[in-house]
Amino acid sequence: MTSTALDSVGGIGAPRTAAAEAARLVCAEYTDQALFNHSVRSFLLGAAYARTHGLDFDDELFYVSSLLHDLGLVEPFDSHTLSFEEAGGHVARVLTAGLGWDLARRDRAAKVIVQHMRQDVTAAQDVESHLLQVGTSADVSGLRVAEFDPDFTSALVKAYPRAGFGAAFLELVTDQGARKPGCAAADLVAGGAAARIAANPLERMA
Repeated sequence: MTSTALDSVGGIGAPRTAAAEAARLVCAEYTDQALFNHSVRSFLLGAAYARTHGLDFDDELFYVSSLLHDLGLVEPFDSHTLSFEEAGGHVARVLTAGLGWDLARRDRAAKVIVQHMRQDVTAAQDVESHLLQVGTSADVSGLRVAEFDPDFTSALVKAYPRAGFGAAFLELVTDQGARKPGCAAADLVAGGAAARIAANPLERMA
């Protein structure tokens, strides 16, 4: 898909850095509208949560990780052996190497992406990983959606429409789980993802 610079929602916008713009361009080039908008909503939900809870975070690192976190689901980056989040972490490492990030920061981007599909990581342990878990779980499954300002979530879905995201994402993770039965996507599907996606208030807002 193609996309212009991102619109802010609730006073939250994208970092104005070369890395942030590169991540946006890569995400826009390789994903459809449903997956692109999900990636943006995940960032905005996580950032809004951080603002409400007084959490300090690296907005560039979090934004780049958010925009790249699902690239392992798309055909050019889908691995036959690695889980989609691990594949996405490698994409982040490659992109940020080209942007001149040092090894430690490249490792951080990959770790945030990998951990968004792991068991809960607290803000004290790793704030950016925690925020991506919050943002993605809210957007996919509706977890904590009720804690957000309804005006914010309404504006979020209006600015970045669902575009059939729930059904499309369920199809993608079901395929991942069938081909890689030991991966986190398989656990997600087995744990009732279909019902949670269908019950997500954000889906109903669409």
